[in-house]
Amino acid sequence: MAHQDVTAILGGWEGYTLGTVGRFDAGHNGRIRPEVLIELHPIRGHPRLCGGCGQACTSIHDTTTREVRDLPILDADTCLLVHRVRVACVRCGPKLERLSWLEPYARVTTRLAESVARLCRALSIKHAADYFDLDWKTVKRIDKAYLLRTLGEVNLDGLEQIAMDEFAIQKGHRYATVIIEPSCRRVLWVGRGHGKEDVRPFFTLLGKERCAKLRAVAMDMCPAFESEVKANCPGAAIVYDLFHVVAKYGREVIDRVRVAEAKRHHECNPQRKLIKGSRWLLLRNKQNIELDSDRVKLKELLAANRRLFTVYLLKDDLKELWRYRRIAYAQRFFRQWYNRAIRSRIDALKRFAVRLKGFLPGILSHCQYPLHTSVLEGINNKIKVIKRMAYGFRDDAYFFLKIRQAFPGVGR
Repeated sequence: MAHQDVTAILGGWEGYTLGTVGRFDAGHNGRIRPEVLIELHPIRGHPRLCGGCGQACTSIHDTTTREVRDLPILDADTCLLVHRVRVACVRCGPKLERLSWLEPYARVTTRLAESVARLCRALSIKHAADYFDLDWKTVKRIDKAYLLRTLGEVNLDGLEQIAMDEFAIQKGHRYATVIIEPSCRRVLWVGRGHGKEDVRPFFTLLGKERCAKLRAVAMDMCPAFESEVKANCPGAAIVYDLFHVVAKYGREVIDRVRVAEAKRHHECNPQRKLIKGSRWLLLRNKQNIELDSDRVKLKELLAANRRLFTVYLLKDDLKELWRYRRIAYAQRFFRQWYNRAIRSRIDALKRFAVRLKGFLPGILSHCQYPLHTSVLEGINNKIKVIKRMAYGFRDDAYFFLKIRQAFPGVGR
């Protein structure tokens, strides 16, 4: 077998044979890196397919010369000088032939495009572009096309439980909404905004029949989310998770009581300094306090201030509400907690208890559907990493595809 034929077979350039081959070192004609130039000629008599209809064609209309990048050979970039064939199709007229190794009008081979896309999964566009010496716009276009082709349309059949949350997409309180299937950590949909109109496209995509089969939706206490779920999925139970309720308690009760107590003491009073520096001690779970000095400080603080002791104790007790699996027991526990909060004579705590009472049905739904958004919070952290690694995204569609790629679902 001729040397040219062996090289063409190893190269995988189906339908083409090797012409001239040359190597140019770095610095030659302004080249930054070494380059191998390979000329490819069409093989006479080789069966060719029309790029439009896929029909076999025997006649060649003409050939055009095109420079195409391929995977590097050893230490050198590879440039193919392809004499691209246009077939004379009886049905479509002159059309570029269909090739398995080169897309129509592409300037990189299919295998180089796949290598670029695989690298983009671990690196930013800029680093992938530098590695292959390609323009970053080319790399982004390759990766986006690869994601569209491999991810396809999301399968929403058989959904019974979902979780939804928002995450910051840009500075200036600009948010996006992510919806997942919590049982398998699969991202179902991502969209800009966090209002009713912003999440409506997901339920439109889901359709009336699949909306009717939805049994539970986990979320934070966002009125927009709740309103849209009730409008589209009236049979689905709203489930409020522990994380957001306790976080809201920390902001609206503990922080306000702590600030009010600090203001009651004079600037020179050591008690004021102790209270002002205790925010994270009061918000943190007791089992997560590792340092002995922090445990001693917390014990002294709670012993010295009755109001902070009360709100701290009721915070821990509130968490117990999510441990119940019987609605009647959970209702009785909440009544007891509510009465203690109202009798505390702490305004911030009383206001929170009254507001929380309106969300009680969603909290009690946790007894039947023990869903939570901790998985979703972990996904949100990964989304931040994706965004930070790329130094932000200008293209929302591409960003949302990267999110879907990162969370295809466990066991899928």
